[in-house]
Amino acid sequence: MALMPYQYVVLRCVPRVDREEFVNVGVALHCEDADYLGCRWQICEDRIRTLAPWLDLDVLADVLTYLAGVCSGDPAAGQVAAETPSRRFGFLKAPRSTVVQPSPVHGGLTSDPAGELDRLLTALVL
Repeated sequence: MALMPYQYVVLRCVPRVDREEFVNVGVALHCEDADYLGCRWQICEDRIRTLAPWLDLDVLADVLTYLAGVCSGDPAAGQVAAETPSRRFGFLKAPRSTVVQPSPVHGGLTSDPAGELDRLLTALVL
């Protein structure tokens, strides 16, 4: 199988932006050649509670669900979900000052974007 380039960002929970401390909670991966954009996330409650015991995990899950909806093109995610996968990934990788922030963009090669997303989630989040 041919290898295709991809880009990904790690989704980080940053409870206090001023401290720049974070916990990885998800990954969004875009492979233009495969017309693939996917997002997987999982909240490790123990890690989050160690860093920010006051953080509302339901709100965090809502934000991550919204971002996954943007990836999948879910109309419930609003206007951005109707854009092309490349534009939606651009939205996801844009820096923000909220509780969920993307890492810098990283890249690689894969023949299986969905499998690579699962591998990255395991390696970087779980």
